[in-house]
Amino acid sequence: MNAITPEQLYLILPYKVSQLSMLMAKKLGMPILDAIRAIYRSNTYRDLAREETKLWHLGPVALFEYYQQYK
Repeated sequence: MNAITPEQLYLILPYKVSQLSMLMAKKLGMPILDAIRAIYRSNTYRDLAREETKLWHLGPVALFEYYQQYK
């Protein structure tokens, strides 16, 4: 299997952030914009943006659990 390129990864990231932010807003009772900001400022996003972590394979629930653990 070929590795995903940085260009391909950056096409996936907005969808992943969207799904995660909706889940965070619901679970944590926060406005969606605050959830989006929290994600982009987090270690989770930093790790998600690195292809070698393979976090982009995870769904929103698993990413939310990762966020809660590593923020």
